[in-house]
Amino acid sequence: MRSEAADSERKTVVERVLSVVAEVRAGEGAGVLLLSLNVFLLLAAYYFIRPVRNALILTQGGAEVRSYSAAGQAILLLAVVPIYGALASRVNRIRLISWVTIFFVMNLLLFYAFGMAGAREGVVFYLWVGIFNVLIIAQFWAFANDLYSESHGKRLFPILMLAANLGAIAGGKIEASTIAFAGPYGMMLATAGVLLVCISISHVIHRRAVADPVRFVPREAEEPLAKTGAWELIARDRYLMLIAVLMVLLNVVNSSGEYLLAKFVEQAAIASSSDTAAQQVMIAQFYGNFDSIFSTVGMLLQVFAVSRIFRYVGVRGALFILPCIALVGYSFILFLPLLAVIRWAKIAENGTDYSIQNTTRQALFLPTSREAKYKAKAAIDTFFQRGGDVLSAGIVGAATQMAIQVKWIAAVNTLLVLIWLVTVYKIGREYDRRSKVIVEPVAAGSIVA
Repeated sequence: MRSEAADSERKTVVERVLSVVAEVRAGEGAGVLLLSLNVFLLLAAYYFIRPVRNALILTQGGAEVRSYSAAGQAILLLAVVPIYGALASRVNRIRLISWVTIFFVMNLLLFYAFGMAGAREGVVFYLWVGIFNVLIIAQFWAFANDLYSESHGKRLFPILMLAANLGAIAGGKIEASTIAFAGPYGMMLATAGVLLVCISISHVIHRRAVADPVRFVPREAEEPLAKTGAWELIARDRYLMLIAVLMVLLNVVNSSGEYLLAKFVEQAAIASSSDTAAQQVMIAQFYGNFDSIFSTVGMLLQVFAVSRIFRYVGVRGALFILPCIALVGYSFILFLPLLAVIRWAKIAENGTDYSIQNTTRQALFLPTSREAKYKAKAAIDTFFQRGGDVLSAGIVGAATQMAIQVKWIAAVNTLLVLIWLVTVYKIGREYDRRSKVIVEPVAAGSIVA
């Protein structure tokens, strides 16, 4: 075990700066920076097109169609998850990452071509983005979980999540300032270009990890995963099943809240102009600024709170923070159903989700097998996440039949948050049990917790 004083003396300037956010030890800076750059660009690319998907579907379908489209995403993921798992069982991790990312790049080029030709692709593009964003981000975090041991991941993941938040802020700001002249389809091309850069960075990280078993966990990186399917992994493991339930609950609540916000924004856009193009720009600018604000909140939490929360209350305690915030937010919406109230409640919810909750959720997979990290995680972060959106669509469908739909959705969300609190209690207890029996792999000269 190396002393903290000796470790501090050997740190580079960059590592000392990163240590403000989390505990970075000597020699870890380069690897953390590369992974941070990778996730920064992935989130920036997603936020180039996140407001675009909203602009296209709200002007070509409306808030109800936007909500119902989640069902289509879940149905598509029933096919996508097994295909992804089969590919992971046939190729090594860097080929898996490269091929999946190239596939998404090709899709973006097709959307650009058809969109410029005048095709109404709002619903299809919304479905695609819903699959793209959850799968590409789940894949990154599976990669990060595969590279680091549990002790390393709990120390370093707050930095990676900070980079993700910075990428979201940058992407939202760039989109909001360029959408007026680049247009929705220009942002698609920009996203494709950024994804190609991410592939190159992933290759560099992979080579460094294979060559450095001291700072990265030695894995069979060149070998495909075992052939056990994602559904089987989840069905036979209570811990993974609980995480899946958590994902469903989180996204039912979040998606229902997003519907409330979208409905109010749609009404504001219609009231502001009768021109569809002007409505698209107004909606895209609103969401660009909205995304940037809650990402800034998330960044501040990531810098000043997450690593300290992990240190003092642990992963188990961190699980309770978001549902408590959501409980307060929807209680306010229940009694004050106004755009300003919904906007700030969602900023608080999303900001916490994109910092404390996301970092905690990624850490939950540290004490799991490689197959669970890639296959089960992909299923949980895609199908079960969208499954929550489907349930949310059912809530929206029922709400549209009522004259008090806003209050009804807020009341349902409040009830679901209470169930969410019970679920995270069970997950936290199981996480602690698994963490106590994990034996960290140690290579010669390794830096251990």
